[in-house]
Amino acid sequence: MDIAKIAGSRIVEVSRIAFATPDVDFLCFGESDRPSPATARQAAIAALNAGDTHYPDVRGLPPLRSALSAYLTDLHARPVAEARIQVTASGMAAMSIALSATVRAGQKVVLHSPAWPNVGNAATLRGAIVEEIDLIAETDGGFRLDLDRLDSMLIGARAFILNSPNNPTGWTATRAELEAILAIARRRDVWLISDEVYSRLVYDGRAAAPSLLDIAEPNDKVIVCNSFSKTWVMTGWRLGWMVVPDGTRDAFSELVEVAHSGVAPFTQRAGIAAIADSAVVDDFRAHCAQGRMLAEQALSGLNGVRYKAPVGAFYAFVGIDGLSDSLELAKALVVRHGVAVAPGIAFGSAGEGSLRICTAQSAPLMDRAMQRLIKGLRAETGI
Repeated sequence: MDIAKIAGSRIVEVSRIAFATPDVDFLCFGESDRPSPATARQAAIAALNAGDTHYPDVRGLPPLRSALSAYLTDLHARPVAEARIQVTASGMAAMSIALSATVRAGQKVVLHSPAWPNVGNAATLRGAIVEEIDLIAETDGGFRLDLDRLDSMLIGARAFILNSPNNPTGWTATRAELEAILAIARRRDVWLISDEVYSRLVYDGRAAAPSLLDIAEPNDKVIVCNSFSKTWVMTGWRLGWMVVPDGTRDAFSELVEVAHSGVAPFTQRAGIAAIADSAVVDDFRAHCAQGRMLAEQALSGLNGVRYKAPVGAFYAFVGIDGLSDSLELAKALVVRHGVAVAPGIAFGSAGEGSLRICTAQSAPLMDRAMQRLIKGLRAETGI
């Protein structure tokens, strides 16, 4: 059949085997074992019971837009006007709308890699020519972005897709790095599309990771995309938002109308309640910090393993010496050792030789899963 095709998800490939295998610990998805906050669930139920099920304003409910404006203004160094906020059906929907607005067939889009595959695939589906700039892997297991190479690669590009804190590596750009990236984008006249869904999940004492919202002007060619999925433990709700350049929201709203015609109002009511429940964010960050610590303790001192606990996100991206087929290893870990992790190749060729572990899990699950993982790595790779 003549339909558009993209490469299948290697994460999904591993998960399907895991779903069919008894007694498997799931660390392959970017999802916690925690439930969504009770305040959000109760707000959605109340909205449903009140009959709040009709078409909403496609821009998003005014109370949610106002709540997001206040939240972002309080969190970042510069105010974010309500008139710049567009509600979307998930963070991925926000990224897709951003690409629809800015990228045309045949234009070059640059993204750093390893990268969450959906974003590059979304650009490819729009006919873009996707070029990847590999994050430089440090010997201690950390990563960094080569800004000089980025400057060169953005010549003639239409957009640069930034993801900080990064999935899968946890790499988090400093404010100085963001200032340099913004300066390059301005000089090259390139759109900056910034995926900041992990912005609140940082472990260095800050309330949030450095953001383009701290430094960009309202009329810069910058689109910041975010989601309720990670910060508020609401992965299945499919609720996100965009911060768009001043004066452009109506144009973005028309694209949302075509793409998914707005977001269910009862879902948006849950988002309003989640923002008001500020304790959820601190509590979930502490939950993720515990899982991060348990992963670090389990992996420290293992010969043949390269890992440095990252500043942000909730993953351990673990390099394995000599590993050339991370997908087959991930499958073997499921079938023979009862633990599901994401193969590094799922995040592009720069990810091969590594495994991604989601650390946003409760202590009992993390303890058991890490024991299984280490036993499996020793059996399968000889580390």
